[in-house]
Amino acid sequence: MIARRALLALGAFGALGGRARALPARTLAFPRDHGSHPDLRTEWWYITGQARADGRLWGFQITFFRSRVDAAQGLRSAFAARQLIFAHAALTDVQGGRQLHDQRIARAGFGIAQALEGDTDIRLRDWSLLRRPAPLPGASRYEIRAQADGFALELDCASTQPVLLQGDAGLSRKGPGPEQASYYYSQPQLAVTGAITLGGRRMAVADAGAHDNRAWMDHEWSEALMAPDAVGWDWIGMNLRDGAALTAFQLRRADGSALWAGGSWRRAGESRAEVFGPQTVLFTPLRRWRSPGSGALYPVEWRVDTPAGRFGVQALLDAQELDSRGSTGAIYWEGLSLLRDEAGRELGRGYLEMTGYAQRLRLG
Repeated sequence: MIARRALLALGAFGALGGRARALPARTLAFPRDHGSHPDLRTEWWYITGQARADGRLWGFQITFFRSRVDAAQGLRSAFAARQLIFAHAALTDVQGGRQLHDQRIARAGFGIAQALEGDTDIRLRDWSLLRRPAPLPGASRYEIRAQADGFALELDCASTQPVLLQGDAGLSRKGPGPEQASYYYSQPQLAVTGAITLGGRRMAVADAGAHDNRAWMDHEWSEALMAPDAVGWDWIGMNLRDGAALTAFQLRRADGSALWAGGSWRRAGESRAEVFGPQTVLFTPLRRWRSPGSGALYPVEWRVDTPAGRFGVQALLDAQELDSRGSTGAIYWEGLSLLRDEAGRELGRGYLEMTGYAQRLRLG
């Protein structure tokens, strides 16, 4: 058996291999591209959202990672860890002021873990993410099932809008070099139903206002995502109350300066998005919070300037750091946040993700 620490050393946040190649432009085809792409090194499926249950607002996150282990590709043993599957899940109790999270890791195969090609069908022991076709052409319904430590997610997330292709028709640059790119699409404004369980108590998602039960799905795959001098990134995916969707991100150097930036803006009722260029997005930190666990100092309030306008981003709970050293090896911040306009009015909610503050993030 390969020790867990050895698996991690070969995994998604530290995979070793030859020089990365630039990804060619291609037309994403669905449902095929909802599935796994094992020929590329790193891939993830990521759903974040909010739901109202038991009269309270909850944030939730589940992410499945697939990592090709280059060092194992030529091994003949059936037990070789050619592909690793990782997963993170988290539940934020906004009213209670706490976040719970859990993680999983296993090599693909043996009925334990899988990320299938052809459509979204990812399983890791008793955690799963499946895509089911919905009644409308091209629509999706994602089924999340995760029995975690202290909580459980039993949620369905159904598309209400077309797929949003990020970057240039789904090819999203992440740095100055052409090899620093990913295939990337999003599905914002997913309608959330189902139930959340906390401490053995099952709570059904309430039939609340549409903006209270909304999720965001990202699917991204790449050969090499980060430039050598990038240490991490800041990212937001925001569902606006009027149906619009905002993505913005920056990759940072060690001194905190932006190496690259981007994002998109899609107005309500439209199928195509306005794509932001690397010089048109500016993240300015306004308030920071220090983690008592890792000691990392995270900006939990931001001003984000984009071609679509100036926005404020404010964490609904400061303490939303995830320590995933038991799976991917990374420590990062990921949490439910508010989106505001320049006057301070709430426009919507979504997730803020910040990596590379506790340690340099190694990805591909």
